Amino acid sequence: MLGLRPTTAERPRHVDAPRTAVDATASVDTVLAQVLRERLDGAHRTDPVFARDLAERVSAFVRQGGKRLRTAFAWCGWRAAGGSGDATAVLRTGAALELVQACALMHDDVMDGSRLRRGAPAMHVEFERLHSATAMTGPPEGFATAAAVLAGDMALAWADDLLTETALGSPHGTRLHRHWREMRTEMVAGQYRDIHAQATGASGLDEAVAIATLKSALYTVERPLALGACLGGADDRTLHALRSAGRCAGLAFQLRDDLDGAFGDPAVTGKPADDDLRTRKLTYLLAVALTLAGAAGDKAAAHTLAPGTAARPHDAVERMREALRRTGAQAAVEAKIAALATASLRHFEASGAEPDVRREFAALVERASGARPARLGEAPCGR
Repeated sequence: MLGLRPTTAERPRHVDAPRTAVDATASVDTVLAQVLRERLDGAHRTDPVFARDLAERVSAFVRQGGKRLRTAFAWCGWRAAGGSGDATAVLRTGAALELVQACALMHDDVMDGSRLRRGAPAMHVEFERLHSATAMTGPPEGFATAAAVLAGDMALAWADDLLTETALGSPHGTRLHRHWREMRTEMVAGQYRDIHAQATGASGLDEAVAIATLKSALYTVERPLALGACLGGADDRTLHALRSAGRCAGLAFQLRDDLDGAFGDPAVTGKPADDDLRTRKLTYLLAVALTLAGAAGDKAAAHTLAPGTAARPHDAVERMREALRRTGAQAAVEAKIAALATASLRHFEASGAEPDVRREFAALVERASGARPARLGEAPCGR
């Protein structure tokens, strides 16, 4: 890591290890608050207009909430690898994960045209309102899109700075940074595969799994577990078991998100319930429905779910929902989620984690996937 070390003024205060994953999510908010204060101070020193309009909105978005699942999984990986005592590094890594998540959400909302996030206006909608409120000239949409992309870039830069500072101060920094670097590349690859699938009208199961894995499963669970495990000094066997557990749990998480995107209540999920269907996004749910429709000879369902050239109106979205139910895709995805969650626990147990950490992980998997994992059985973490 270039042989550098943080100066005394930069070194974070010692933080005792949270006793549970829930405690870790509470502790990371304290760390985030400190980090964001420092970043905002720097932004105001750089330029007051940029700080007021953009940096403060990024900070507010990060503080606005989220489940902090990535921090909780990083803590589980750290504890599974034997981590204890000073939890400063793992919590700062968790804070960096929350910042990179903010970047992903802001950019994703721009690309998908989603106007609601975490129960509030998406970042590009915030900038549309700023444009109107301050009587700016030119198209508000163009300004809003550009500003939201920059806001996401800012969140990513803050995340990278924080992770790099943490790695520089850790004896495991080189390994930690390698997993972080690979995670960022995977995220971009997954997002590109997502828009590529929409542009080409893709419908295949393998492609849907690849997108779900790259775009969500890896950076939601697998990489956070690995990052935490690196800080705990995990050996290769432990790291392999944790990554396998994370891939299964991450896929279960994304499949639940697919179901919420088609059938969820926006008042509960904090985001629209028809964006995926309106834009005919390739999800595992959609791919399963088309496969089942083909096997059953349900030409009406296959036609309803087939690629189109424009966003679909409300009545078409309702027909898609009905097709997803009628083909059995909704039930099939629910079963797949349960199988993946169960497999995840089996892999996690193979890491040698202590029973209390296994219980914490099981509760997190249930929270992320919406399924209570069985204690027996296993399923492949893929198609």
